[in-house]
Amino acid sequence: MQDILVIGGGINGAGIARDAAGRGLRVTLCEQADLASGTSSASTKLIHGGLRYLEYGDFTLVREALVEREILLRMAPHIIWPLRFILPHSPGMRPAWLLRIGLAIYDHLGHREFLPGSRRLDLRSHRAGEPISRGLQVAFEYSDCWADDSRLVVLNAVDAAERGATVLTRTRVTGLRRAREYWDVDTSGPGGDRTLRTRAIVNAAGPWVASVGALAGASLPSRPVRLVKGSHLVTKRLHDGDQAYIFQGADSRIAFAIPYEREFTLVGTTEVTHGSMNDRPEISPDELAYLLKFINRYFRKPIAKSDIVSTFAGVRPLLDEAGKRSSAVSREYVLDLDAGKDDHLRRQVDNVQDTGREKRVNAAGRDRHRNATLDGTQPLARR
Repeated sequence: MQDILVIGGGINGAGIARDAAGRGLRVTLCEQADLASGTSSASTKLIHGGLRYLEYGDFTLVREALVEREILLRMAPHIIWPLRFILPHSPGMRPAWLLRIGLAIYDHLGHREFLPGSRRLDLRSHRAGEPISRGLQVAFEYSDCWADDSRLVVLNAVDAAERGATVLTRTRVTGLRRAREYWDVDTSGPGGDRTLRTRAIVNAAGPWVASVGALAGASLPSRPVRLVKGSHLVTKRLHDGDQAYIFQGADSRIAFAIPYEREFTLVGTTEVTHGSMNDRPEISPDELAYLLKFINRYFRKPIAKSDIVSTFAGVRPLLDEAGKRSSAVSREYVLDLDAGKDDHLRRQVDNVQDTGREKRVNAAGRDRHRNATLDGTQPLARR
């Protein structure tokens, strides 16, 4: 008998399994493919508070993510690195004073131990302005983090296993049946078909969350979700220096240009509705054209299709708030699904375990692992 069975081997599933195992619970994680094979390896690879969500009044969401950003940086500084972002002010869009106020709030909303605060830059004299269009004179610089997203998943899963969890990859959950105080979970994997018994289920299946929920019918209630695809370009290196850029679009969205694997730049992302996970997520011609047009508005040297080295796309499930654009839908979460956002990993984990304790799941040793580092970590210097 397991205490918790986690369905999904992305960042949230692996993090929940690690946290639960660290509290002394009996944990099994089932992943239908490989660890981080879905959205968790197809992200923009940022650990950030979500600056743009301040515009929608999601102060709690941003504050929690900023606090977790610092904790994750302390936990895994060998795969999460500080990164300075340059935000040029574009005339006719959000005014410079509003950007400055927003960044001041961003600086102070979460407790910063390791990252420097924001400042104003003159692009005419600062080196960050060298690749930027000459008509842009003012920018703001602030801090967030870049992460090796798939490796973060794997290290959480390895740590979970070292704490006693069973991690089953290539293992699909095929049936869920409620039986009084426990669940029977049918699985199919390399060892054949088997049935596992558990006191609680965590559906962390990402964009497959609805199909997993459907296996249990009314026994596992869920909310409507919207599948949103985010596509990215990997291009030849667009600028010198270690800084990243964040740009404003005429449609009120933002796009990033991030140094990637030394010789490349990662550009993204889009937000478009994705119909079904039966269709492999890939960038569409319209998304490719959108990102090229977006970036070419800001860089002096235009980017052509021939500069694109590769593309990738991932899908995240968001709570379906009728009438809202995908960019405006809240990134808050409920306990039976996740939004695939690395920066909220530990917060989601805490809420899952707290709910488990309310259901009398044994939580012995619940705090002994909370700030434990992941394998390979070296101490991080404070600012």
